[in-house]
Amino acid sequence: MNSTFKIRVAPSIGEIDAAAWDACANAATGPTEGSSDISGERFNPFITHAFLHALESSGSVGGKTGWRPAHILVEDAGRLVAAAPTYLKAHSMGEYVFDHGWAEAYHRAGLAYYPKIQVAVPFTPVTGRRLLVASPGGAAARDALLLGLRTWREKISASSIHITFPTRSEWEILGRAGLLQRTGQQFHFVNHGYEDFEAFLSELAARKRKMIRRERKEALAGGIEVELLAGAAIKEAHWDAFFSFYMDTGARKWGRPYLTRAFFSEIGATMAEHILLVIAKRAGRPIAGALNFIGKDALYGRYWGAVEDHPFLHFEVCYYQAIDYAIAHGLARVEAGAQGEHKLARGYVAVPTYSAHEIADRRFASAIDAFLAEERVAVDESLEEYAELAPFRKGE
Repeated sequence: MNSTFKIRVAPSIGEIDAAAWDACANAATGPTEGSSDISGERFNPFITHAFLHALESSGSVGGKTGWRPAHILVEDAGRLVAAAPTYLKAHSMGEYVFDHGWAEAYHRAGLAYYPKIQVAVPFTPVTGRRLLVASPGGAAARDALLLGLRTWREKISASSIHITFPTRSEWEILGRAGLLQRTGQQFHFVNHGYEDFEAFLSELAARKRKMIRRERKEALAGGIEVELLAGAAIKEAHWDAFFSFYMDTGARKWGRPYLTRAFFSEIGATMAEHILLVIAKRAGRPIAGALNFIGKDALYGRYWGAVEDHPFLHFEVCYYQAIDYAIAHGLARVEAGAQGEHKLARGYVAVPTYSAHEIADRRFASAIDAFLAEERVAVDESLEEYAELAPFRKGE
């Protein structure tokens, strides 16, 4: 390791200079043509200082949430050269890479699985860089980050390190460094340079084209209208409405929504140019909405909710409007969140996701490694099956 590097743990992103963090977070120049890896993604909003700061300042993480900020930093002569968004976890909620079985096995063996170290963006199953390095080719700084994580784990006697939703290239680097490798899957819309939504539909099988047209028509029956809001057009009244949608969905799906109302006001103030809010109205009253974040290469659908139940409105607001927007703005893909096989029939395709794990107890590490080897084979088979089921025309 470079002898001038200093590694430290920051208990709050608020004490880190925003420009210095962002120089590490979004330092890449652009995606590699034809590659499914997004290591070169030009801008990912979730690893920005503004997004992570909103989580902390709003009380969505920290305090008694079970997500204690502890960001690993590498400095060289006082300059930040690498960072990792890191949290000390007291549970396994809000991660979307499920290790509850591992925790239960630890508990049955009389060992403590918590605290554990999580390198991630809280509540955000979006692939992106996790080992944030300011300068191109900063392998030494990246290695120092990993050393810092391991040293801190030993110091606090944490059970494990979990790096979730890294890019594939990071995943491969972490595997070579000895971390256990895990895969998963999501469904993304891939924009093949479509001129408009109809051009996208023309690539689908006739039955799927008919289905989507019917769903879009029925979603807006009864006088429902859809409004797209971005930037300064998003007002506090819109956030009030959206938060009511979010709370309704969160209460039904998770029991306790993760994000506070203050979080939405802060991102509205600091990240407005990176937000697309899709609101459905009936008789002028907001009844449903979806929150999207805008990157330079992708549109990320994050949260949805509704206070009225209407057939296919979820598909229209979350999926079809997102596809429309991505095509119109030349974005390469839409990431519509975790899970959801129903997305496949609506033009989304299955793609792999990645995570890397270091387990302190060698016995458990060996058992988990064997499990993950079998799981990776199952995920590969699932991806192949989904590729066969994709709704695109096959010699029509």
